[in-house]
Amino acid sequence: MITKKLNLSISYIIITSLVLCFLPISSAYAGDFFSIKNGELERPTGYREWVYVGTPVTPNDLNNGKAAFPEFHNVYIDPQSWAHWKKTGEFREGTILIKELVAVGSKAAVSGNGYFQGDFLGLEATIKSARHFPDEPGNWAYFSFSTPDHKSLSTSAKAFPAASCNACHAAAAADDFVFTQYYPVLRAGKGTGKDAIGGVSSNLE
Repeated sequence: MITKKLNLSISYIIITSLVLCFLPISSAYAGDFFSIKNGELERPTGYREWVYVGTPVTPNDLNNGKAAFPEFHNVYIDPQSWAHWKKTGEFREGTILIKELVAVGSKAAVSGNGYFQGDFLGLEATIKSARHFPDEPGNWAYFSFSTPDHKSLSTSAKAFPAASCNACHAAAAADDFVFTQYYPVLRAGKGTGKDAIGGVSSNLE
């Protein structure tokens, strides 16, 4: 009886292994927080559980009503890349940054006048991967899941042409095509090997 069960178990393992061998190969690798299939990035999920690094905004009010990016940009980095950034001060192969686009909502609150977040407008991502983007500057590629009417999101996205994004990042970004100068969390954590705590003290350690 034991021998029969053992033979069945071995047969199950062999059959399972053969099935797995013939399954379509995904471009997701161990440590990746994204998946690229048929040349398109699948929209990541669960990114709000990643490390939040900041929310810049360049409102129309401060740009003569013609801001290129008038919405809030809530930015997250995958946790493995955050750990690598803290350890080495570099963005690892496979780094992904997610950017939520949020409209400027009310400009007044009980705390006073200001810029307060309104409704979600879209979702974007940037990925550093020599494996997937060997010919892109810095191996970074940029994606948008936002529909033209900003009322829904696509399930996958193709990379933008390099010239539409990389030139600005190459010319002005502080670290490897990333505008870390506008994200104090990234600045505080760079190569520190420890938590990026806020406050003046973090700059003095």
